[in-house]
Amino acid sequence: MPLRSFKSIVLALGGNAIIPNRGTGTIQEQIEVTRLTVVQLMDVLKSGTRLIITHGNGPVVGNIVIRNEAARDIVPPMPLDICGADSQGGLGYMIQQVFYNELKKAGIKKDVVTVVSQVVVDRGDPAFQKPTKPIGPFYTKATAERITAEKGWVVSEDAGRGYRRVVPSPKPLEIVEAKVVAELVRSGRIVIAVGGGGIPVVRDGDGFLTGVEAVIDKDHASSVLARMLGVEALVIVTAISKVALNFGKPNQYDIDIMSVGEARRYLSQGEFPPGSMGPKIEAAIDFLEGGGKEVLITSHREIEKTLSGSAGTRIVP
Repeated sequence: MPLRSFKSIVLALGGNAIIPNRGTGTIQEQIEVTRLTVVQLMDVLKSGTRLIITHGNGPVVGNIVIRNEAARDIVPPMPLDICGADSQGGLGYMIQQVFYNELKKAGIKKDVVTVVSQVVVDRGDPAFQKPTKPIGPFYTKATAERITAEKGWVVSEDAGRGYRRVVPSPKPLEIVEAKVVAELVRSGRIVIAVGGGGIPVVRDGDGFLTGVEAVIDKDHASSVLARMLGVEALVIVTAISKVALNFGKPNQYDIDIMSVGEARRYLSQGEFPPGSMGPKIEAAIDFLEGGGKEVLITSHREIEKTLSGSAGTRIVP
C-alpha cells in the first residue's frame, strides 16, 4: 500500500526501537536495531515528509547512573540532569550516524542533527512530593538505608528484586529549544530532540533555568514538542503492534481506530495502566486536543506498514 501523506511527523521511538529486548545491549546491537527501525523511514523522507525523531533513554541513563556510583570515590558523581544530557548526546550521535548511512544508501541528501533539549517542568508539580520512577542500580536494604541517610534520596523496594532510587516524573510544560528545532525542520533537516524525555529544568522568577533531579516521560514530552511545532501526526513506537482492550487476557481485543472520546473513556475505565500504555494514550489525547490530526501507535517492526495504513492503531479527534 502507498504511504499516507503527512507534511510533518514526530516519531517517538521506544527503547525497543533502539536497544534489543534480549541481548547484551552492546553498541553494535543498538546500532543494528536502530538501523532496522530507520530503514523503514526512507520512503517517508522521499515523499517530502518533515521528520522529527524523539526517543527513550532507558536503560542507558540507568547505566550512566550505575557508572556514577561505581566511580564515586574516583570521580565526583554528576547530578541526574547531567546524566540525562549525557544519554541524549550519546544516543543522538548513534541515531544520527545510522540515519546518515541509510540516507546515503537510499540516495537521499539530508542532514541529521541532534538538539540536546531542556524541558521545563513546574517546581510545584505533585510528582516532586511523590517520586515513583525507579532508576539506577539495585541495593540491599542496608545499603538503601545508608544511601537514604547520606544523600536524602527516596529509595523503594522494586518488585522483590531489591531496592532502587525513585525520582520524580513531573509533567513537561515546554521545550526550551522548540524554536531552534522548528527552524532546523523548516530548513530540511531531520532533527533528533527531547531524547529520554528531555532534561528537566525549572524557571525561577527571573526566567533563569536550573536542572532538577527528575526524569520526564518521553511520550508526554514528544506530545508537547509536536504541539509546539504544529506537526500533523504523532507516531508512538512501542513493543506492541496495536493498542488493545483487556490486554493479555483471553478476550483481548486489538483496536484499529478510536476517537479521542473513546480513548479517554477507556483510560478512565483502567484499560491503559499508568506503567505501560497509559502515558502513551494521555500523550495522544493531549496532542489531538491541542490541534494534531492523528496519532499512530505501533511496534518498531511495523512502522512502514502503519504509515501505509495496514498496521497499528489510529487515534483521531
